[in-house]
Amino acid sequence: MERKDPRVHPQAVRLNRFLAMAGVGSRRKNDDLIRSGVVRVNGKVVDELGVQVNPYKDRVTVNGKIVNAEERHLYILLNKPKDAITTLSDERGRDTVMKYVSIHQRIYPVGRLDRNTTGVLLFTNDGDLAHALAHPSGEIERMYRVTLERQLEEKDLKRLRAGVKLDDGVAKPKEADIIQGSKRTKVLVTLAEGRNREVRRIFEALGYDVKQLDRVAFAGLTPLGLPRGDWRFLTRDEVRHLRRLTGLES
Repeated sequence: MERKDPRVHPQAVRLNRFLAMAGVGSRRKNDDLIRSGVVRVNGKVVDELGVQVNPYKDRVTVNGKIVNAEERHLYILLNKPKDAITTLSDERGRDTVMKYVSIHQRIYPVGRLDRNTTGVLLFTNDGDLAHALAHPSGEIERMYRVTLERQLEEKDLKRLRAGVKLDDGVAKPKEADIIQGSKRTKVLVTLAEGRNREVRRIFEALGYDVKQLDRVAFAGLTPLGLPRGDWRFLTRDEVRHLRRLTGLES
């Protein structure tokens, strides 16, 4: 039986964009969801791309759950504290980063930080931007202040700069420098990808334990003036910067 497309209203938007507005995921990811047949519009399965919906009138569900789009995209920077998990919820009742960002709209973190890693963590309900920032192909710079349990030897600094072989390939920082006055126990490391536990694994491979790990910048944004555990909205200029950086805005 042929399925009829939902009505097209004057305020209609493409279904994949509607889902991105709602924070479900990037448009590319939403296209995959649509093709898989888990998206319904007004009770009818929609598995073809290009269908349009009206955010104010049509009822959209994904896997049976109602999706409500927020027209206003939100962009937030949190100075993440230690012992907070980068998830929306935790089945074991541990603190998550959502404990610190108290707003009514649905947002989600861009990428992840380990439980014990502190520093810059972005949140948004802009699915396209979140995907572009987190995807390795974007080569978005992340700067970390690494505190080691002992002095970093010069030969190991050279190995670090040349690239360290890990199980999932060579990790080569864009920059790696000793922090002056730290007696060679603190290092600034800049990476252009977001592999799981990458910084910690790099130093483990060199034979060092990481005592503290703090992300001091992400995509050029810093937590300057923001106490640990506090958050703020990004400025318009900062959002434009991120969109230009990811090619979403020329």
